[in-house]
Amino acid sequence: MINKTSGILIVDKPQQLSSAQFISRIKKISGIDKIGHAGTLDPMATGVMICAVNQATRLFQFFPNKSKKYVAVLKLGIETDTQDATGTVVATRPTDTVSEEAVRAACRQFEGEMDQIPPVYSALKHNGTPLYTYARKGTPVTKPSRKIFISYIHIRDIRLPEIRFEVECSSGTYIRTLCADIGNALGCGGHLSALQRIECGGYAIHDAISLEDITSHRSLSALSSKLISMSDALPEMPAAYAGAGLMEKIRYGKLLSVIDVPINAQTGTTPSAEPGGFPFVKLIDQDNRLLAVVRRDETINRYNYCCVFCNP
Repeated sequence: MINKTSGILIVDKPQQLSSAQFISRIKKISGIDKIGHAGTLDPMATGVMICAVNQATRLFQFFPNKSKKYVAVLKLGIETDTQDATGTVVATRPTDTVSEEAVRAACRQFEGEMDQIPPVYSALKHNGTPLYTYARKGTPVTKPSRKIFISYIHIRDIRLPEIRFEVECSSGTYIRTLCADIGNALGCGGHLSALQRIECGGYAIHDAISLEDITSHRSLSALSSKLISMSDALPEMPAAYAGAGLMEKIRYGKLLSVIDVPINAQTGTTPSAEPGGFPFVKLIDQDNRLLAVVRRDETINRYNYCCVFCNP
């Protein structure tokens, strides 16, 4: 019924590959027509990337905007134009007066909600052009600051001038900017020298497989055991089992009333369309295959189709 193998891959991105290059490597596997990813990583960074294959690329819109976790290494005393180790050194300052106590105090200052100015070397766009394009031409563009939230900064090791720490932060946070800001707070400057994303979208580094492991498979069917099913990729979305009657309605795109979607039998609750509720429901068959995602419309007391994944 589902027309092609689809699902989610949790992959550990290696260094020296951009996110686009990384995706291009995976796309060469036979049977992958479409592939996308959530959460771009810079070439120097490693760690968790969520890749959606074939029809699963349509699921990104339903993924919750969860926080991310990183392990980073901040090197004090050296500032670069990119705020990381790939850039050109623009300033050096002594670090001999920096104490471990000062480091811990500085890191605590950056926990909670704050404004962060995105780096001028970033993929954010200005008039349709990435900021790094302007910066490389010597005409950097500074975007307005935006709200971010840092849940915690746990220092794992201090071996001055390097500080290794774990951070949990909201989506859209630039860790290299955080490193530069901590360095400035300490009065000596600094830059990000290493970065690993250890959690993204609820998936941890121990869930990830290497690029080598993925590309060793010549076809998507051979890789199928590594895929997270489309239904399982939406664990927080209420589910409703589609029997023969509901399955026929889905197949032909017929209107769905609230009676057609047995959400109470599956979850014990009815999702609310009110702010703060969860209006989406995933419709699955007896084999846990995702047939459709629908959204409740309280004004007319029915469900509207968002995505359908089955053929007539």
